[in-house]
Amino acid sequence: MAAVVKLLQPTEIPAAIDVIDAQYGGILADSASVLVPCRVYSIRANRLISGGTTVDVRLSRSTQGTWRVTATHPAQPGAPMTDLSATARQVLASEQISLPPASAADIRSGQVHDSVLTTMLELAKTYRIGISVIRSGHPIDVFGTDRPSDHPRGRAFDTWQLNGRPVVSPSTPRSLVTSYMRAAESLGSYNVGGPYQLSGTAFFSDNTHHDHVHAGFRS
Repeated sequence: MAAVVKLLQPTEIPAAIDVIDAQYGGILADSASVLVPCRVYSIRANRLISGGTTVDVRLSRSTQGTWRVTATHPAQPGAPMTDLSATARQVLASEQISLPPASAADIRSGQVHDSVLTTMLELAKTYRIGISVIRSGHPIDVFGTDRPSDHPRGRAFDTWQLNGRPVVSPSTPRSLVTSYMRAAESLGSYNVGGPYQLSGTAFFSDNTHHDHVHAGFRS
């Protein structure tokens, strides 16, 4: 994560970088996208300032098999709205939903669809959920394709943690992840990806989604 620290730590103001998670935005044989949500803390005029972003780190694999960073793309959530919906305010205030700074800013910008927000609230009645990515900081297209991703349109969210357990951890019960995936589908997600292939047309699994659960919505 040295590339992320270098990007987010200005030389004139010392800052502490807290990496929340690192998940695949996409992986191919010779290229990859790794999404890194971070919190950033700094001190200005004797005051602690907290912020953060999500960085889309692009990597390329050499013929020798080593990976190198080729680009870093920080999230651009957009300006906050002055009049948020009640649903958006509930998500931001929920103690059951942990949002990294960029995802919280996505919601404040008013660019996250209600289907995402209402699904999060419903899931939070059963699970404590750690969100990694909603809209900004995610590749515009599904990695390695020219198909638009649901994320930049505010119609998808990724979950990296359930009830305090990382989705990717071998110690996390399979039943916890699969029940969450099925719950997302039952709440309207047409495209649920995760580490396990479930029966049903809405579900998929691949190398990119072995470390998080994706839930996408058509509207």
